[in-house]
Amino acid sequence: MAKESPGCSCGDPWGYLPPELRPKQKKASSLREARCPGCGKLFWTNRETDYCFDCEKRQGG
Repeated sequence: MAKESPGCSCGDPWGYLPPELRPKQKKASSLREARCPGCGKLFWTNRETDYCFDCEKRQGG
């Protein structure tokens, strides 16, 4: 059985390039989609609550 060469791109399409020339990976977003239980608005948030800013203000939170 033949050994894979260090430049083999099996499984990694950029494996033959040196690290400084490889495309940068995109950072995973911390945002999630939520529906406000107060008004039903669909929005993106990184907060733990599902309430939109408007409903959260009305509730005093």
